[in-house]
Amino acid sequence: MRKAMDKEDIKITDWQRILFGDTPMVFLVEVFLRTIVVYCALLVALRFMGKRMTGQLSMAEMAVMITLGAIVSVPMQLADRGVLLGLLVLVCALLFHQGINLWQVHSKQAEWLAEGRESLLVKDGVLQLASLRANKISRQQLFAALRNKGIFNLGEVRRVYLEASGMFSIFYFEHPRPGMSTTYELNESSFDSATTAEDDPHVCNTCGFLAEANIAGEQKACSNCGSLTWIKAVN
Repeated sequence: MRKAMDKEDIKITDWQRILFGDTPMVFLVEVFLRTIVVYCALLVALRFMGKRMTGQLSMAEMAVMITLGAIVSVPMQLADRGVLLGLLVLVCALLFHQGINLWQVHSKQAEWLAEGRESLLVKDGVLQLASLRANKISRQQLFAALRNKGIFNLGEVRRVYLEASGMFSIFYFEHPRPGMSTTYELNESSFDSATTAEDDPHVCNTCGFLAEANIAGEQKACSNCGSLTWIKAVN
């Protein structure tokens, strides 16, 4: 356990302690190596946490922000830790960030490795279930984002991408078609196929795939996901 400093040991003119603390100068090399390991581990952890963890910030930027929070606390609050240690870690984090950005400018593969790729969540009004699961996005989360943009019919949507930044990019059909309602979970009973007219269009309850023909009362499997449940589509 580190021994607490006596008040007599704290002198404003003690530049050796202020700059280097109680550690030898060679410890700066260890700090450099520790920073590399911690920064890379943090970047990997954020990469596996998913895009929505970072919001509008990139993975590398989020890693730098978290690193900066850890950097400033120790040299500012502990009298036996040198300021130069914190400054070195700060410079290292910034250099890593700029180096990664420069690498990404010259290499598309490096950008994909550090930030990830965009993911297709909706294609021609149909949910891409595998992509939703891979990105840990629930249907409720996606529908909430669409409702926030004034979209209440999945048939209006040509494409929805989850960008590497964690933001949704939405592209529309010029002429919307019948599709799954984005308010379905809010009032499921109104979309029950048993209470709709026989000539009403139906969509798959799981992925939103539009039935090619009337399937009211039938146990026909969805050709897209295999679900047997169909609900009323909205126009």
